Amino acid sequence: MQKIDAHQHFWKFDPVRDSWISDDMAVIQRDFYPEHLAPVLAENGIDACIAVQADQSETQTNFLIDFAKSNPFIIGVVGWVDLRADDLYERLQHYSKRSVVKGFRHVLQGEAGEFMLGEKFMRGISMLNQYGFTYDVLIRHDQLSYAEQLVAAFPQQKFVIDHLAKPAIKAQETAPWAQQIAAIAQHENVYCKVSGFCTEADWANWHPSDVKPYLDVVFQAFGTDRLMFGSDWPVNLVAGGYNKTVECLNAYLAPFSPADQEKFWGDNAASFYNL
Repeated sequence: MQKIDAHQHFWKFDPVRDSWISDDMAVIQRDFYPEHLAPVLAENGIDACIAVQADQSETQTNFLIDFAKSNPFIIGVVGWVDLRADDLYERLQHYSKRSVVKGFRHVLQGEAGEFMLGEKFMRGISMLNQYGFTYDVLIRHDQLSYAEQLVAAFPQQKFVIDHLAKPAIKAQETAPWAQQIAAIAQHENVYCKVSGFCTEADWANWHPSDVKPYLDVVFQAFGTDRLMFGSDWPVNLVAGGYNKTVECLNAYLAPFSPADQEKFWGDNAASFYNL
């Protein structure tokens, strides 16, 4: 079984650009490069990873591509491109020649819900499938209704929801998130990353029992064919770190068949991202 971390980040820390990394996240106010991740992957039995954009610029996309060239364990890049740009066709053609680039992401959680339904943004989404590019949906739980409209408009486009759509785990609230996750999962072109849950919980005090109700919901909604593991490293360092995330998921998945575990830990990511 090849294990793939389908969601992690690299960055050269810039306190202005990366102002989202607040002082209570001081542990990640530094550079994170492949040489920092490689031993963590090895310790947790993870074979490969997908590097996901953390800055909305093509500079970041190219930064990740360069890392992948010299680090074979980085087997895919989810970059950023301006989906509303007039020259988007040219930019997609450019990145289609970089085989490590598998898809794109915009930080929709920082936009109004209506943003993703805007004419220019949807025009951009409509161009991705012809190049085989995927799209990572980074949203908060209160944006799920907009995201469902987006994915419904493009049934041939492959989408994956990042971080379970950020449910209110710390507050232990499941409604209406659970109903909306079930609704968006009805669209078979939509996958979900089981990632980022620790940072939606009580960072210093979360226990697997706090997360279990949310895992139950997504496993019921998506089944084992459309869920994939993502660590959200290094962000997860503010809430227990890589090992705690993996230990939680290993315990949850223990009752599942070996075949279903293989899907979750690697096969689904490989299928989704055309690895």
